Amino acid sequence: MPFLGKDWRSPGWSWRKTEHGWKRIIYYEHELEDNREIELKELCSDNKDNLFAGDVCELATTKRKKDLDNNNTKSQFVFEDKWIYVQKGSTKELHGYCTLGEALNRLDFSSAIQDLRRFNYVAKLFQLIARSELRSLSGAAQKNYFNILEKIVRKVLDDHYNPRLVKDLLKDLSMTLHGLTIHAGRCVLVGNINTWLCRLEIIHKWKQQVNNLQIPKQMCNGLSLNDLPLHMQNKILCKLSDACDIINLGQATPTMHSLSEDRILWKKLCHFHFSDKQFCTNLVLSKSDNVDWKLMYFTLKKHYPMREQYGDTLHFCKHCHILFWMDRHLALLIKDCGHPCSAVDPDSCHMPISPQHFIDLFQF
Repeated sequence: MPFLGKDWRSPGWSWRKTEHGWKRIIYYEHELEDNREIELKELCSDNKDNLFAGDVCELATTKRKKDLDNNNTKSQFVFEDKWIYVQKGSTKELHGYCTLGEALNRLDFSSAIQDLRRFNYVAKLFQLIARSELRSLSGAAQKNYFNILEKIVRKVLDDHYNPRLVKDLLKDLSMTLHGLTIHAGRCVLVGNINTWLCRLEIIHKWKQQVNNLQIPKQMCNGLSLNDLPLHMQNKILCKLSDACDIINLGQATPTMHSLSEDRILWKKLCHFHFSDKQFCTNLVLSKSDNVDWKLMYFTLKKHYPMREQYGDTLHFCKHCHILFWMDRHLALLIKDCGHPCSAVDPDSCHMPISPQHFIDLFQF
């Protein structure tokens, strides 16, 4: 069967006749015997002796254009898929498996970070990947990872949204890159060591920018936080699931500080994150033999993982083995479940996926 495509072997050699016999024409960096370099423009001219000169010029032009596009393009993959099939083994119908890097390339994380409901989820997922899975990613997945990370940092710098979470992400990523570059000879790295050193330098630059971030004060002539009734201010604090956010909000006004020290508030926070069994083994009593719920929270935090809460997450269909983003607006309008599901009751097969569960799906 003939090979029809153009590759590095085609179009072959070109020859010219001289007084001493036939001489092969060398197109690129070499010179001919008469010290005359052959230019691509000359080769592209209507020269009947060089039958393949036009093809060579076309190939060279295409290659230069391709290299220029690769240098100017941030990511090698431009997928905007909302779902991906998670294949974990070979069958008669399908051969192979889906990797973490493939899921990172295929799923549309670039649009997800623009949604405030999904931003914390993506940032937490990238933090877990930075801690343990970064070296296992392919070269294209690593490139896509750092491109999306740049968009995350840019969103924090522009919109001042959740800088503390991104600080922790960059801190863990910096420690991982530092360890990989130090032990470069002991572990296998995808790509040149200079590429990893350049990435480490960029991470340090981003850390400095986020640490120096100053959120400007917005002057408003309308109602402020102090103008709200006490019960509404208390409800705002009760909606927060992070102790650091409660403490930071308590520093805004003296009224918010007194509300942030309420025992009932910290009791609800402890019951939200931890179970009763964990309370029994780590009781913290005050001098009046009452439970110090604030101290109790920070004590339990050292020993047990906290409950994670996100506005929106990736979902996994147990019937189809598909990982997908669910568009709630489309689901309400046209009853779209987010992926081509063949189940009778698709809603009963969906389950939210935490960032750690997302990584565990691709552990083989």
